[in-house]
Amino acid sequence: MLFNLRILLNKAALRNGHSFTVRNYRCGQPLQNKVQLKGRDLLTLKNFTGEEIKYMLWLSADLKYRIKQKGEYLPLLQGKSLGMIFEKRSTRTRLSTETGFALLGGHPCFLTTQDIHLGVNESLMDTARVLSSMTDAVLARVYKQSDLDILAKEASIPIINGLSDLYHPIQILADYLTLQEHYGSLKGLTLSWIGDGNNILHSIMMSAAKFGMHLQVATPKGYEPDPSITKLAEQYTKENGTKLSLMNDPLEAARGGNVLITDTWISMGQEEEKKKRLQAFQGYQVTMKMAKVAASDWTFLHCLPRKPEEVDDEVFYSPRSLVFPEAENRKWTIMAVMVSLLTDYSPQLQKPKF
Repeated sequence: MLFNLRILLNKAALRNGHSFTVRNYRCGQPLQNKVQLKGRDLLTLKNFTGEEIKYMLWLSADLKYRIKQKGEYLPLLQGKSLGMIFEKRSTRTRLSTETGFALLGGHPCFLTTQDIHLGVNESLMDTARVLSSMTDAVLARVYKQSDLDILAKEASIPIINGLSDLYHPIQILADYLTLQEHYGSLKGLTLSWIGDGNNILHSIMMSAAKFGMHLQVATPKGYEPDPSITKLAEQYTKENGTKLSLMNDPLEAARGGNVLITDTWISMGQEEEKKKRLQAFQGYQVTMKMAKVAASDWTFLHCLPRKPEEVDDEVFYSPRSLVFPEAENRKWTIMAVMVSLLTDYSPQLQKPKF
């Protein structure tokens, strides 16, 4: 009880920490839109308002502009360290986080299952306390969302969801930044999801309506999104005046959609279901036939890695495909997450239109 109280006090202190200056970059000035995320956990976008998510995207655009376009050096995370727990392998999550954190002057420490077994050799509670004493934040890519919840409860530092069975919030931030860059605004867009009712879809469902985006979802029977997440998404839809449609017809889900989105049909840990899943997802490959019924300005997203059965080459490598800018934006958005949770830095770039 005493330790949990100390955790809450530590997180509160971090949120209200003193301002500081790094190499003439002012990091403690008041945030322009009064959003304050310092010290928080990022477990799911369900826990964030539309304005808070927009702030992270604004910060992403700011860092991308200042570092990539202007060539500035911004050591905003100098002296800070990040623990990276990976139960599942990854290319984009690891590269974007390691290079991004280092680019901002911090030190990322990568931990695989060879280094750390969550809840096996040591309890999650003990692991959270040890990591809290040695690092400033933890990004964990895990099998179970419940493990993240325990880590967040017991740690005195921010815990970031790098992927779980239920959510993949940092991927969706990259998707939204990519769409904002392409369309100039997110409000009013119709997203067409064609595929599995998985963690990517869940994260879209927890956030799309907060931007005024509509969502049309097609999944095979038996592969629908989690019912409790669907119920909450319906509530968000009602609150924000948007539309949410769930169906089993991929062509109908693509109809009128501005953005065609799919993902792997077989996630890590589902390899034994491969034959069954490939059969169930027949007809769900994203093709130009689907694109013909989409909006005239349609684009395509896929979080990668991609398999040909999910989307054909004609769509995947077409000028309408945004998959590679989407992959690059994983770096700028995770950098923004780290900066927003660990510093008081305020964006200098004018706030984009959302």
